[in-house]
Amino acid sequence: MNYFEFYDIPESFHPDAAHIKKQFYALSKQYHPDFHANESDEKQQEILELSTLNNKAYQTLSDPNKVLEYVLKLHDLVSEGAKPSLPADFLMEMMDINERLMEIENAEQFGEISAEVAAIEGDMNEELISLTKDYPTLNDTAKQDRLNEIANIYYRQKYLLRIKESLDTFAARL
Repeated sequence: MNYFEFYDIPESFHPDAAHIKKQFYALSKQYHPDFHANESDEKQQEILELSTLNNKAYQTLSDPNKVLEYVLKLHDLVSEGAKPSLPADFLMEMMDINERLMEIENAEQFGEISAEVAAIEGDMNEELISLTKDYPTLNDTAKQDRLNEIANIYYRQKYLLRIKESLDTFAARL
């Protein structure tokens, strides 16, 4: 079941945290296995599944990074092992950074690359906030276009994460 439907809230990249917590606690009481100990085995299994669903929904909807990935998965825009086509200029920029990473000779160079990566990440985060904040108010066609833009940023962030991991490796050597 869709977590947004389960919590009776509109699909959003920024769901209301207070409402999510309230729904989680209400459903935790409603579906707590101890309250259904005298029910049939089938009913107990159903309650256990609903309790598990509630926990998973809460863990996902209360974490902005998980919400982003979850919404994209709902619309089949993210999948394991997907090979997205990223913009050529972005890939060239990342290749340049990777090459410079391989040639780091001192802490100053490391600092320059780290600052550049942080700036790229900040720009992506700002763009993501801009694209996601009014998502619930869009019509279906506009939502689909927006989702494609958001998925593009999601995949660029994943790519950038690998570079950040390389930076961490180099930092440990300096």
